[in-house]
Amino acid sequence: MPSKFTQNRIWATAAATSLAFALTACKTAAPPPPAAQAMPVAVASVALTGVPLSDTYVSTVKSRRTATMQPQVDGNITRIYVVSGQAVKAGQILMQIDPLKQLATVQSQQGTEQQQRATLSYNQADLARQKALFEAGVISKQAYEISVQSFQNSKGAVDSAAALTVTQKQQLAYYQIRAPFAGIVGDIPVHQGDYVSPTTLLTTVDENKDLEAYIYIPTERAADVHNGLAVELTDTAGNVLANSAINFVSPQVDNGLQSILAKAPIPASSKLRNQQIVNARVTWSTTQAATVPVLAVTRVGGQSFVYIAAPKDKGFVAHQVLVNLNEAIGNNYPVLSGLHPGDKVILSGIQMLQEGVPVMPLPPSPAGAAPAAAPAS
Repeated sequence: MPSKFTQNRIWATAAATSLAFALTACKTAAPPPPAAQAMPVAVASVALTGVPLSDTYVSTVKSRRTATMQPQVDGNITRIYVVSGQAVKAGQILMQIDPLKQLATVQSQQGTEQQQRATLSYNQADLARQKALFEAGVISKQAYEISVQSFQNSKGAVDSAAALTVTQKQQLAYYQIRAPFAGIVGDIPVHQGDYVSPTTLLTTVDENKDLEAYIYIPTERAADVHNGLAVELTDTAGNVLANSAINFVSPQVDNGLQSILAKAPIPASSKLRNQQIVNARVTWSTTQAATVPVLAVTRVGGQSFVYIAAPKDKGFVAHQVLVNLNEAIGNNYPVLSGLHPGDKVILSGIQMLQEGVPVMPLPPSPAGAAPAAAPAS
């Protein structure tokens, strides 16, 4: 039988244990942690829209009127009247080639013509005398005919000399290089004093209107290319420089390039220049496809992703989706796969999103600017 001291110790331990249970039962349970605040984000629902199916090719802008200026005579350049890039009128003098030799030739020919005319005048007067003597029976018919022949020979010589004089004077015009039409002067590789010949390139004159885009279409598209196809001419950044349509398709294939030449006229209002290299986006057809704004796309490891507001419980969370995109058209990417009509693509605060973060979808602002995301608490 335990001692009285041991019994008291057991009762004290039991009392302490009961008191501890009582105190624990009286405490209030700790409240659960507050739920994360949903981040407000602008979203746009994916819908099918008309998306053009197109390909982009390198194109060269060419003028229908361009001239390479080369002399038709030899000589030294004595004067250059224009500078590169200058606008000139039709017939305006561009350069002068030394005409002294030709002037001497013209003067010599004029002297020859005068001699022939003097001979003609003498033979004409002699013919009149011989005719009178022949009619009077003083000379024979043969002598008269000789006089007629001399007159006719002199007349032919005068006509020939006069024609040659005109030709030599016209040759003088070749010593002045004139613009064949109104246009812009190109590079001038020659200088005053240079000796030039018919093989020398002096400059070019380009009419910076009636421009055409030369587009070489691969033969794989031979069955698809035809007149009327829409063409957008763009720069390297994708900015549209001009809109046009194909109006010529070559019936032959370029053997060297294995492509088909197509042409598209360029509006006069464009700021394109002759020989400028641009991109030509040829639209083959239009199909219904989903599109996503360019700003909604992020790229990771060479792949494209977008965030969508996915429903979860009674709210929405951010969900990252891998998408396959086509070439951008304006400010949108056509979606080949990864999204479906009705998906809510997140447009704002993308850099602050992570997979599973609660979000509060908001419609995009009318001005197109996404609302600022509220800081997460």
